[in-house]
Amino acid sequence: MTVARHYVMIAPEGKEAALEAALGDLAGTLMQVPGYKGAELMQDAKQPTRFVFIERWASIEAHRAAGEHLPKGALDALQANLAGKPEGAYLNYLIEP
Repeated sequence: MTVARHYVMIAPEGKEAALEAALGDLAGTLMQVPGYKGAELMQDAKQPTRFVFIERWASIEAHRAAGEHLPKGALDALQANLAGKPEGAYLNYLIEP
């Protein structure tokens, strides 16, 4: 069964494109991580500084172990383009995409 890791992230005003690029780069970097099954990125239609990033993982454990497989600095661009701490949660798919 696939598990989702759901994040809501806010970009500082004027940094929307930078956050979008950082999340796209992260999704590509995660391709090398065992248990990673892909990601979806959405931007709020009414609040363009708000992004939803959903990673798909083989298990919660695979997500938790991902940091061991990421190159140093893999999250730097992401962290530099956030207005605050992301909101996150694990979700179980009831209907998988």
